Amino acid sequence: MFEKRFSRRGEILVENIIFIILNLIFLTILMVFLFSKMGSVAVLEEMYAKQIALTLDSAEPGMEIHFNMENAFDKKEKEWDVLQMVNIQENVVTVKLQEKGGYAYSFFNNIEVGMYPDKDENNEYNGFYVITIN
Repeated sequence: MFEKRFSRRGEILVENIIFIILNLIFLTILMVFLFSKMGSVAVLEEMYAKQIALTLDSAEPGMEIHFNMENAFDKKEKEWDVLQMVNIQENVVTVKLQEKGGYAYSFFNNIEVGMYPDKDENNEYNGFYVITIN
């Protein structure tokens, strides 16, 4: 009879090495994707749309809210117009910091909202939006 002797050391199979390499490649791609999205414009669009919508949900008629969006002003595309960054139609807040993309979030409060970017003494946009509730 044919008897196979095993050594005390384990044998690493080729299949196991290939499995480990494929897992490392997958994890590397996943980490690159996550790090590229962490500080991106898409995250800012989502964050600001939700913050504005939640603020409008708790707003009452006659209020004027100054909303700080300096990070959005810094991260937006250079040629993108400040007046197009935030749009409120009916009960949906849309924040767009670049031509492709944008994030929309709805609020429940039934109010009329006016929104415009604030300017400083030099007639330049200073990173704040003024929200008026009627």
